[in-house]
Amino acid sequence: GSSKDALKGAYVVSEAKDPKAMQGILIGTGSEVSLAIDAQQELAKEGIDVRVVSMPCEELFDAQSDAYKESILPNAVRARVAVEAAADFGWGKYVGLDGATVTMKGFGASAPAAKLFEKFGFTKENVVKTMRDVIAKQN
Repeated sequence: GSSKDALKGAYVVSEAKDPKAMQGILIGTGSEVSLAIDAQQELAKEGIDVRVVSMPCEELFDAQSDAYKESILPNAVRARVAVEAAADFGWGKYVGLDGATVTMKGFGASAPAAKLFEKFGFTKENVVKTMRDVIAKQN
């Protein structure tokens, strides 16, 4: 089913326990989606209910109807964190003024991938902390 949804540019890959009362949205691309799901599970242990959205193609998502976009990224849910192992360019459009990104802020490092992901904050712990911080700013 997700392959058809991917053709829309973005889709809910892991729903919040209670979509009507979700506290935030994690948006991931590619391999970062699994990191977002790991963070979602950790946040759930703390009683924080979030949705995970896979966004493989911003352009396709932008071309969808307003109703579809609202069903994936409801305007009422302003606590959003985008996770992408690349630059943060363009993510502000989806996370808004209240959101945050976990993205690359520098280049040129060379090491095994696992070490680089940890060095640059692509960890479950950092994604969880970032979402907690975004939610706290809204309260």
